[in-house]
Amino acid sequence: MPSDTERLLFRYCLGLADDAAILSLRLGEWTGRAPGLDEDIALTNIALDLLGQARALYGYAAELEGEGRHEDELAYLRAEQDFYNVLLVEQPNGDFTSTMARQFLFSAVRHPFWLEMRGSADGVLARLADETERQFARHLRLTGDWLIRRGGETEIGNEDCVAAFSLLWPYFDELLECDALSEALILRGAAVDPRTIRGDVDATLRDVLTRANLVRPTDSFVRSGGRQGRHSSHLGPLLARMQPMQRAFPGLRWDPMT
Repeated sequence: MPSDTERLLFRYCLGLADDAAILSLRLGEWTGRAPGLDEDIALTNIALDLLGQARALYGYAAELEGEGRHEDELAYLRAEQDFYNVLLVEQPNGDFTSTMARQFLFSAVRHPFWLEMRGSADGVLARLADETERQFARHLRLTGDWLIRRGGETEIGNEDCVAAFSLLWPYFDELLECDALSEALILRGAAVDPRTIRGDVDATLRDVLTRANLVRPTDSFVRSGGRQGRHSSHLGPLLARMQPMQRAFPGLRWDPMT
């Protein structure tokens, strides 16, 4: 039977895995449709990084749960209310500027998050953090540089950036929320306290927005609830496109040898 810490870590890892899986799926919608070849390849690579993170976290969550479930079952056979991703990652892509702004905001938090996670008392998460923080460093650099160019090159580009950040801003603070689950694992030394990385996050935002000739949105309205399974109207249709094969053929496994 899993210990209390293992049960908490199961839910914690599930939320992190859901973030990565849903955002990977969203980015995959751009494959073959990005404005240029460089952007197409870059977003596809980010999507693959996120998919790899999701697989590792789902696999570890399955071990922690101890009920014999496979990573595919956690990804494909849960209902909408049983997903615990933050609301930001399920938002529609919108135009390309909005997609890049969403990825930048996510990476601005997750890079320092995984840097801190390298010191986790949980050995699996600490080892996963080594590669994951390097991936987010690349994502952050790529999206930040793109937004700096977009925001500074033309008036239209700047207006697009302003519109994108204004639309996404209400979902940003959920990335830095510290709920009871996180508090319990922070006390055990296993989780990152998001309040400790806010200074680094704010410095990154200030640097990129300033260089892009943008002003940080001042809207204080916060949309949250994803970690509790309360989602926007966008997640259901996304899962419907993601899950039909596994729901039609329960227990299906892809075997490259057959």
